[in-house]
Amino acid sequence: MLESTGAEALTTVIAGLILLLGAAGVILPVIPGSLVIILTLLIWAVLLGGPAAWTAAIIGVVLAGIGWSASTVLTGRALHREQIPRGPILVALAAALVGLVLLPPLGLFLGFAVGLFGAEYFRRDHQAGEAARASMVALRAMGLGIVIEFLLAGCAVSAFLIGTLIHFL
Repeated sequence: MLESTGAEALTTVIAGLILLLGAAGVILPVIPGSLVIILTLLIWAVLLGGPAAWTAAIIGVVLAGIGWSASTVLTGRALHREQIPRGPILVALAAALVGLVLLPPLGLFLGFAVGLFGAEYFRRDHQAGEAARASMVALRAMGLGIVIEFLLAGCAVSAFLIGTLIHFL
């Protein structure tokens, strides 16, 4: 626990900036946004202490964790429903990394989409329509997962802001 109000205020400002970076990391996955949010909230609560900080941190951690899980579960279910095995997903991930290097950060999404379509195209015996349909379902689920994760990350940041107001008032 910090001993002065000035140190608490500085810590809170820095934590707020890192939380904003984490929320941006959900949309532009250069950094693991939800993980950054969770760690920042926990460290902030440890440094500030008190019931308001801990309550806000726990609520924020739960919200960010649910968002992170929802993103993973939605994408996984769509891939399973479309019977897309791990091979095409690994190809898509490799293409996403290449895309990230060639055209950061948009290349990550483009690389994943192109890699998934290409792998599905070859796996489905050059049936472009089937490959496109399966790829679009998977990409739609991934997009929905990112939106849900971002909304819950925003709720976690809101919990931090409310906790900050209560702590300092």
